[in-house]
Amino acid sequence: MVLILGSVCSVVKKSFIILISVFSALSAVNTYADEADTASKLYQQHCANCHGADRLGGMGPALLPENLARLRPQAASTVIAKGRAATQMPAFADKLSSTQIAALAQLIYKPLPKAPKWDMAQIRQSHAVYYKPAALPDKPVFKADPLNLFVVVETGDHHATILDGDRFEPIYRFPTRFALHGGPKFSPDGRFVYFASRDGWVSKFDIYNLKLTAEVRAGINARNLAVSSDGHFAMVANYLPHTLVVLGAEDLSPIKVISVRDDTGKQSRVSAVYDAPPRKSFIAALKDIPEVWEIPYDPNAEPIYPGLVHDYRMGEGLAEKGPFPIRRIKLDDYLDDFFFDPSYQHLIGAARNAKNGQVVNLIVGRKIADIDLTGLPHLGSGITWVYQGHPVLATPNLKEGVVSVIDMTTWKTIKRIDTQGPGFFMRSHENSSYAWVDVFFGPHKDVVHVIDKQRLEIVKTLRPAPGKTAAHVEFTRDGRYALLSIWDMDGALVVYDAASLEEIKRIPMKKPSGKYNVYNKITRSAGTSH
Repeated sequence: MVLILGSVCSVVKKSFIILISVFSALSAVNTYADEADTASKLYQQHCANCHGADRLGGMGPALLPENLARLRPQAASTVIAKGRAATQMPAFADKLSSTQIAALAQLIYKPLPKAPKWDMAQIRQSHAVYYKPAALPDKPVFKADPLNLFVVVETGDHHATILDGDRFEPIYRFPTRFALHGGPKFSPDGRFVYFASRDGWVSKFDIYNLKLTAEVRAGINARNLAVSSDGHFAMVANYLPHTLVVLGAEDLSPIKVISVRDDTGKQSRVSAVYDAPPRKSFIAALKDIPEVWEIPYDPNAEPIYPGLVHDYRMGEGLAEKGPFPIRRIKLDDYLDDFFFDPSYQHLIGAARNAKNGQVVNLIVGRKIADIDLTGLPHLGSGITWVYQGHPVLATPNLKEGVVSVIDMTTWKTIKRIDTQGPGFFMRSHENSSYAWVDVFFGPHKDVVHVIDKQRLEIVKTLRPAPGKTAAHVEFTRDGRYALLSIWDMDGALVVYDAASLEEIKRIPMKKPSGKYNVYNKITRSAGTSH
């Protein structure tokens, strides 16, 4: 009898423990649900008006994990508490507790329940034309050389400055959309500059008249944009949604939304899109599908046949319907970033395996070579020049302190130049003997190396602002001067004599990131990004 009672008591005790565990779990779930509900209510009360009820953005940027990739959660809490200088983001430390601020910061890093959409109707609704085409005079309102201007992106307070490249004096400074990304692009004559923000906003600015002329939101999270060599179209590469968007370059009116997916229906983010002028087409790299897409914008382009055709002249296949038909070039590996050779017949891209790069021939439409590019080369910053009679490509590396120099006839590595750390940008000019590369990451971020392009050696190391990041060089149109950025809120552009490497001038700016010379960009200088 005692044994039986003991067994019963043991069972009851275990059941009681289980019930306590269940109630504790339910309580935790309810607490979590309450916290999530509280965070959602706080968001709708304090954030939705500027950032959108669905977190897709409005007056303020989108608050999604993809858009906040470069902002750590702790930094997000600080922004919520203290606000953001030179923006309309207020401080909430006097309105919300630290627990509430932490809950909001946690909320904005949670993915949405469903992938957000941004279709043609929404794009059209966002479209705004401030000045109709041809409504403004076609002569500059200033006296500087319009082809030797720099467009300087100041990320510190989200502005851009038009800088005179002869006198090194600012002409005009204006606010931009939040977090510009991918580098501005120019119309073929250099009069207009196009910006893309990480939130998918595309803005067109008339440099001659110093006026913003049109805007449109082409996506929720954009990587970059390209402008066609004929000046008629712009194409936007999106992470969210998975689309490429074609705009009319004249007033940014939306023309076509291209859903990015493979033959099986699998969708993909778009890593980057660039213009290939000799081919009169856009080239897009895809993040999640091992393909490169070529999209002609020439109305007289040859037809594209998606399948195998014995003889297209006999009408045996159906061509891809235009406008903007898609030529799919299938690869062995994914391609995130890429670079064109001077002829635009080849593109060189990093492979996802981090062991090598790949060379794709755009004429035959397939990979033709692997190249020795380990780590994570930043091919979007690659430059070319002629070395001992051969065209070479040089690129920094985002993970290794090395610059790789590759012969573009044999696709063999000529030399690996050791640097003091991983680099982000490399620049030169046709009239300069030197290539400049920064050390963007790590303890030597304040260092910039100057490399002799014929000796393939570092000849000078500059440290223009000890302790502050020094990055991104751009040259004047004649190559006589090089401008370097100090990436700091109390930053500056540092102007160097490109031959003597002596400092000439400093121009105070708010964290100037990239600067882009009009002439070098529209002539597609071998020393700058395209």
